[in-house]
Amino acid sequence: MSETPVSGPPPSVSVVIPVKNESGNIGPLVDEIAAALGDRSFEVVVVDDGSRDATDAELIALQKDRPWLRHLKHVVSCGQSAALRSGVANARSEVIATLDGDGQNDPKYLPALLGALKSGPRVGLAAGQRLGRKATGFKKLQSRVANEVRMMVLKDDTRDTGCGLKALRRDVYLGLPYFDGMHRFMPALVQRDGYDVVHVDVIDRARRHGTSNYGFWDRLVAGLLDLGGVWWLINRRKHIPAVSEVKPDAG
Repeated sequence: MSETPVSGPPPSVSVVIPVKNESGNIGPLVDEIAAALGDRSFEVVVVDDGSRDATDAELIALQKDRPWLRHLKHVVSCGQSAALRSGVANARSEVIATLDGDGQNDPKYLPALLGALKSGPRVGLAAGQRLGRKATGFKKLQSRVANEVRMMVLKDDTRDTGCGLKALRRDVYLGLPYFDGMHRFMPALVQRDGYDVVHVDVIDRARRHGTSNYGFWDRLVAGLLDLGGVWWLINRRKHIPAVSEVKPDAG
Protein backbone atom coordinates (compact mmCIF):
# COMPACT_ATOMS: atom_id res chain seq x y z
CA MET A 1 0.00 0.00 0.00
CA SER A 2 1.26 3.46 -0.90
CA GLU A 3 -0.39 6.14 1.20
CA THR A 4 0.25 9.85 1.73
CA PRO A 5 1.18 10.54 5.39
CA VAL A 6 -1.81 11.86 7.30
CA SER A 7 -1.26 14.91 9.49
CA GLY A 8 -2.85 18.21 10.41
CA PRO A 9 -6.50 19.00 11.12
CA PRO A 10 -9.22 16.94 9.42
CA PRO A 11 -10.36 18.27 6.03
CA SER A 12 -13.89 19.58 5.52
CA VAL A 13 -14.69 16.71 3.15
CA SER A 14 -13.24 13.32 2.23
CA VAL A 15 -13.93 12.19 -1.33
CA VAL A 16 -13.90 8.38 -1.54
CA ILE A 17 -13.44 6.66 -4.92
CA PRO A 18 -13.53 2.86 -5.35
CA VAL A 19 -11.56 1.82 -8.45
CA LYS A 20 -10.75 -1.40 -10.26
CA ASN A 21 -8.67 -1.35 -13.45
CA GLU A 22 -9.24 2.36 -14.12
CA SER A 23 -5.88 3.21 -15.68
CA GLY A 24 -6.28 6.33 -17.81
CA ASN A 25 -9.43 7.42 -15.96
CA ILE A 26 -8.26 8.08 -12.40
CA GLY A 27 -5.68 10.82 -13.17
CA PRO A 28 -8.02 13.26 -14.92
CA LEU A 29 -10.75 12.49 -12.37
CA VAL A 30 -8.76 13.42 -9.26
CA ASP A 31 -7.73 16.73 -10.83
CA GLU A 32 -11.36 17.48 -11.75
CA ILE A 33 -12.30 16.85 -8.12
CA ALA A 34 -9.65 19.29 -6.90
CA ALA A 35 -10.94 21.93 -9.31
CA ALA A 36 -14.59 21.36 -8.31
CA LEU A 37 -13.91 21.70 -4.58
CA GLY A 38 -12.09 25.01 -5.02
CA ASP A 39 -11.00 26.57 -1.73
CA ARG A 40 -12.43 23.86 0.53
CA SER A 41 -10.06 21.74 2.54
CA PHE A 42 -10.36 18.18 1.24
CA GLU A 43 -8.73 14.83 0.75
CA VAL A 44 -9.30 12.29 -2.00
CA VAL A 45 -9.18 8.67 -0.82
CA VAL A 46 -8.85 6.24 -3.74
CA VAL A 47 -9.36 2.57 -2.88
CA ASP A 48 -7.80 0.28 -5.48
CA ASP A 49 -9.93 -2.87 -5.36
CA GLY A 50 -7.39 -5.39 -6.63
CA SER A 51 -6.58 -3.78 -9.99
CA ARG A 52 -4.46 -5.75 -12.43
CA ASP A 53 -3.64 -2.90 -14.80
CA ALA A 54 -1.52 0.25 -14.29
CA THR A 55 -3.95 1.89 -11.82
CA ASP A 56 -1.63 1.32 -8.86
CA ALA A 57 1.40 2.82 -10.63
CA GLU A 58 -0.62 5.82 -11.80
CA LEU A 59 -1.81 6.54 -8.26
CA ILE A 60 1.72 6.36 -6.88
CA ALA A 61 2.87 8.86 -9.53
CA LEU A 62 -0.09 11.17 -8.88
CA GLN A 63 0.65 11.32 -5.16
CA LYS A 64 4.06 12.91 -5.70
CA ASP A 65 2.64 16.42 -6.18
CA ARG A 66 -0.86 16.01 -4.74
CA PRO A 67 -0.56 15.89 -0.94
CA TRP A 68 -4.34 15.64 -0.60
CA LEU A 69 -4.43 12.31 -2.48
CA ARG A 70 -4.45 9.09 -0.46
CA HIS A 71 -4.09 5.60 -1.93
CA LEU A 72 -5.53 2.53 -0.23
CA LYS A 73 -5.32 -0.92 -1.78
CA HIS A 74 -7.12 -4.26 -1.59
CA VAL A 75 -4.67 -7.03 -2.49
CA VAL A 76 -7.55 -9.01 -4.03
CA SER A 77 -10.82 -7.62 -5.35
CA CYS A 78 -13.49 -7.55 -2.63
CA GLY A 79 -16.19 -5.62 -4.50
CA GLN A 80 -17.39 -2.04 -4.73
CA SER A 81 -19.18 -1.98 -1.38
CA ALA A 82 -16.08 -3.26 0.40
CA ALA A 83 -13.92 -0.63 -1.34
CA LEU A 84 -16.32 2.14 -0.31
CA ARG A 85 -16.33 0.93 3.29
CA SER A 86 -12.52 0.79 3.40
CA GLY A 87 -12.39 4.36 2.14
CA VAL A 88 -15.01 5.74 4.52
CA ALA A 89 -13.51 3.87 7.50
CA ASN A 90 -10.11 5.46 6.78
CA ALA A 91 -11.44 8.92 5.89
CA ARG A 92 -10.47 11.82 8.13
CA SER A 93 -13.53 14.03 7.62
CA GLU A 94 -16.98 13.53 9.10
CA VAL A 95 -18.42 14.55 5.71
CA ILE A 96 -18.01 12.04 2.89
CA ALA A 97 -18.55 12.40 -0.85
CA THR A 98 -18.36 9.43 -3.20
CA LEU A 99 -18.17 8.91 -6.94
CA ASP A 100 -17.20 6.15 -9.33
CA GLY A 101 -13.68 5.95 -10.74
CA ASP A 102 -14.56 5.57 -14.42
CA GLY A 103 -15.13 9.30 -15.06
CA GLN A 104 -18.85 8.97 -15.80
CA ASN A 105 -19.72 10.85 -12.58
CA ASP A 106 -18.92 14.56 -13.10
CA PRO A 107 -17.20 16.09 -10.04
CA LYS A 108 -18.76 19.49 -10.78
CA TYR A 109 -21.86 18.24 -8.90
CA LEU A 110 -19.97 17.68 -5.64
CA PRO A 111 -20.66 21.20 -4.25
CA ALA A 112 -24.40 20.79 -4.93
CA LEU A 113 -24.44 17.43 -3.17
CA LEU A 114 -22.52 18.79 -0.19
CA GLY A 115 -24.92 21.72 0.01
CA ALA A 116 -27.93 19.37 -0.12
CA LEU A 117 -26.46 17.32 2.73
CA LYS A 118 -26.63 20.45 4.91
CA SER A 119 -30.20 21.33 3.87
CA GLY A 120 -31.82 19.87 6.98
CA PRO A 121 -30.86 18.64 10.46
CA ARG A 122 -31.94 15.06 9.74
CA VAL A 123 -30.45 14.71 6.26
CA GLY A 124 -28.10 11.73 6.28
CA LEU A 125 -27.61 11.25 2.54
CA ALA A 126 -27.68 13.39 -0.60
CA ALA A 127 -27.92 11.07 -3.60
CA GLY A 128 -27.24 11.86 -7.23
CA GLN A 129 -29.89 10.90 -9.77
CA ARG A 130 -28.54 10.43 -13.31
CA LEU A 131 -30.05 12.15 -16.32
CA GLY A 132 -28.95 11.44 -19.91
CA ARG A 133 -27.57 8.04 -18.92
CA LYS A 134 -24.60 7.05 -21.10
CA ALA A 135 -25.12 3.31 -21.46
CA THR A 136 -26.36 0.75 -23.96
CA GLY A 137 -30.10 0.35 -24.42
CA PHE A 138 -29.95 -3.10 -22.79
CA LYS A 139 -28.11 -1.78 -19.74
CA LYS A 140 -30.54 1.11 -19.35
CA LEU A 141 -33.43 -1.37 -19.52
CA GLN A 142 -31.77 -3.50 -16.83
CA SER A 143 -31.38 -0.50 -14.56
CA ARG A 144 -34.92 0.72 -15.12
CA VAL A 145 -36.44 -2.67 -14.25
CA ALA A 146 -34.17 -3.10 -11.21
CA ASN A 147 -34.98 0.39 -9.93
CA GLU A 148 -38.72 -0.06 -10.39
CA VAL A 149 -38.72 -3.38 -8.54
CA ARG A 150 -36.59 -1.95 -5.73
CA MET A 151 -38.83 1.12 -5.30
CA MET A 152 -41.94 -1.05 -5.28
CA VAL A 153 -40.53 -3.35 -2.58
CA LEU A 154 -38.59 -0.88 -0.41
CA LYS A 155 -40.53 2.34 -1.07
CA ASP A 156 -37.31 4.36 -0.87
CA ASP A 157 -38.49 7.09 -3.31
CA THR A 158 -35.16 6.95 -5.19
CA ARG A 159 -35.34 6.38 -8.92
CA ASP A 160 -31.60 5.65 -9.38
CA THR A 161 -29.53 4.04 -6.62
CA GLY A 162 -26.75 3.08 -9.06
CA CYS A 163 -25.34 6.61 -9.28
CA GLY A 164 -21.99 6.80 -7.51
CA LEU A 165 -22.30 10.53 -6.78
CA LYS A 166 -23.36 10.84 -3.15
CA ALA A 167 -22.66 12.96 -0.07
CA LEU A 168 -23.28 11.56 3.39
CA ARG A 169 -22.37 11.77 7.03
CA ARG A 170 -19.58 9.40 7.99
CA ASP A 171 -21.24 8.36 11.26
CA VAL A 172 -24.49 7.57 9.45
CA TYR A 173 -22.71 5.40 6.88
CA LEU A 174 -20.66 3.47 9.45
CA GLY A 175 -23.83 2.78 11.44
CA LEU A 176 -25.47 0.98 8.50
CA PRO A 177 -25.50 -2.84 8.34
CA TYR A 178 -22.70 -3.91 6.00
CA PHE A 179 -23.02 -6.52 3.24
CA ASP A 180 -21.64 -6.88 -0.28
CA GLY A 181 -23.84 -4.79 -2.57
CA MET A 182 -25.07 -2.45 0.15
CA HIS A 183 -24.09 0.62 -1.91
CA ARG A 184 -27.15 -0.01 -4.12
CA PHE A 185 -29.51 0.13 -1.14
CA MET A 186 -28.14 3.12 0.76
CA PRO A 187 -31.26 5.35 0.54
CA ALA A 188 -33.46 2.63 2.06
CA LEU A 189 -30.89 1.80 4.74
CA VAL A 190 -30.39 5.45 5.67
CA GLN A 191 -34.16 5.96 5.91
CA ARG A 192 -34.39 2.83 8.05
CA ASP A 193 -32.20 4.57 10.63
CA GLY A 194 -34.50 7.59 10.73
CA TYR A 195 -32.58 9.99 8.50
CA ASP A 196 -33.82 11.95 5.49
CA VAL A 197 -32.57 11.40 1.95
CA VAL A 198 -32.45 14.25 -0.57
CA HIS A 199 -31.80 13.98 -4.30
CA VAL A 200 -29.75 16.00 -6.77
CA ASP A 201 -30.10 15.57 -10.54
CA VAL A 202 -26.76 15.04 -12.30
CA ILE A 203 -25.82 14.60 -15.97
CA ASP A 204 -24.12 11.32 -16.78
CA ARG A 205 -20.96 11.25 -18.90
CA ALA A 206 -19.41 8.65 -21.17
CA ARG A 207 -16.60 6.48 -19.83
CA ARG A 208 -13.18 7.77 -20.99
CA HIS A 209 -11.34 4.44 -21.19
CA GLY A 210 -11.98 0.75 -20.66
CA THR A 211 -15.14 -1.12 -19.77
CA SER A 212 -17.19 -1.73 -16.63
CA ASN A 213 -15.39 -3.97 -14.15
CA TYR A 214 -18.37 -5.16 -12.13
CA GLY A 215 -20.60 -7.41 -14.25
CA PHE A 216 -24.38 -7.50 -14.56
CA TRP A 217 -25.17 -11.19 -14.21
CA ASP A 218 -23.18 -11.67 -11.02
CA ARG A 219 -25.05 -8.67 -9.55
CA LEU A 220 -28.47 -9.93 -10.66
CA VAL A 221 -28.79 -13.00 -8.44
CA ALA A 222 -27.04 -11.33 -5.50
CA GLY A 223 -29.21 -8.22 -5.97
CA LEU A 224 -32.43 -10.23 -5.69
CA LEU A 225 -31.21 -11.88 -2.50
CA ASP A 226 -30.05 -8.53 -1.13
CA LEU A 227 -33.43 -6.96 -1.91
CA GLY A 228 -35.15 -9.58 0.23
CA GLY A 229 -32.61 -9.05 2.99
CA VAL A 230 -33.01 -5.28 3.03
CA TRP A 231 -36.80 -5.64 3.07
CA TRP A 232 -36.41 -7.91 6.12
CA LEU A 233 -34.09 -5.44 7.86
CA ILE A 234 -36.52 -2.55 7.30
CA ASN A 235 -39.53 -4.49 8.52
CA ARG A 236 -37.74 -5.83 11.60
CA ARG A 237 -37.02 -2.30 12.85
CA LYS A 238 -40.29 -1.22 14.42
CA HIS A 239 -39.08 1.84 16.34
CA ILE A 240 -36.08 4.16 16.23
CA PRO A 241 -34.95 4.95 19.81
CA ALA A 242 -35.04 8.58 20.91
CA VAL A 243 -32.32 8.71 23.53
CA SER A 244 -31.85 11.41 26.16
CA GLU A 245 -29.65 11.42 29.22
CA VAL A 246 -31.21 12.00 32.63
CA LYS A 247 -28.95 13.86 35.08
CA PRO A 248 -29.48 14.36 38.81
CA ASP A 249 -30.69 17.73 40.07
CA ALA A 250 -27.92 20.21 40.80
CA GLY A 251 -29.21 20.60 44.35
